[in-house]
Amino acid sequence: MRAIVYSRTGASSVLSAVEREPATPGLGEVRVRVAVSGVNPTDWKARAGNGAAPDFAEIVPNQDGAGVIDAVGGDVTHVAVGDRVWVYLAAHQRPTGTAQERTVLPARHVVRLPDGTGFDVGASLGVPAMTAHRALTVHEFGPAHLSPGALDGRVVLVQGGAGAVGHTAIQLAVWAGATVIATVSSEAKAALARAAGAHHVLQYPDEQLSTRIRDLAPNGVDHIVEVAPAVNAALDVEVAANHASVAYYANNNGNDFTAPIVASFAKNIRWQGLLLYTVGEPALDAAAQDITAALDDGALPVGAASGLPLTWFDLDDTAAAHDAVAQGEIGKVLIRVSADVPE
Repeated sequence: MRAIVYSRTGASSVLSAVEREPATPGLGEVRVRVAVSGVNPTDWKARAGNGAAPDFAEIVPNQDGAGVIDAVGGDVTHVAVGDRVWVYLAAHQRPTGTAQERTVLPARHVVRLPDGTGFDVGASLGVPAMTAHRALTVHEFGPAHLSPGALDGRVVLVQGGAGAVGHTAIQLAVWAGATVIATVSSEAKAALARAAGAHHVLQYPDEQLSTRIRDLAPNGVDHIVEVAPAVNAALDVEVAANHASVAYYANNNGNDFTAPIVASFAKNIRWQGLLLYTVGEPALDAAAQDITAALDDGALPVGAASGLPLTWFDLDDTAAAHDAVAQGEIGKVLIRVSADVPE
């Protein structure tokens, strides 16, 4: 089978195409014939060496993907050979990512794709969708699960609504009944946030941004999905409702942030950092369950018309796919691994 591997960290040039024998799944594992591999910022950052040194002699990158199960190990009952699935955290503490024709991974990180859901949608989930789910479920008063009506009466502010996480946060929040305000940096990105379903879209920089948000949410914002706390923390506190949660998942525009202390504790604001790789299996399981329910309802479409443009690469061009994400390609970068995926 074809696989993309690297044996040392560095620029995308460390990636190379090789032929390898497919691995056999062990206890609690399945093997997936990958149709589409999704690329996230963490994939190129791990390959570049922006983290712990790799523990494996050879690594296949990419955490997310979608395909068909073609082999099952022992003690696996919730999926079977022939099931169409989406996968997440395929390369977490393992060398077996989705940039290959077949990958073996823990069965608990493999989820059935509902009938009619494309592999492009499945490969666009994983890291961004599960991060968005977590950001919407850390409020002091819940909910711990998302479903239609779970966020009725709540106001959600998605900072950076045109990114992959922001896109899915908008979709999930709307599906769960929230009123969604998104912020973006350009009119082109505003169009994407609107296509994703945001009820209100505001552009920055804008000295009146907090006033505009409060005009839309006079009682304050309940949930804030934050991509850039270094520049937004003070604004977040200003527009937050009492007992609001600020869930931050990235360090765009700075590695440190400060927030008004008195205003934060006066509003009982919950500052919640989140990282999927350390969040724990219960949170991942809840996200997988709720995301699949949203898929069943058709609530998570992808493509430019739905607010998430797709940029495609072939497997042999995985290095270029990594570079595209590193350079800030808008939307979702996907790798066509199988010839079965339509052009």
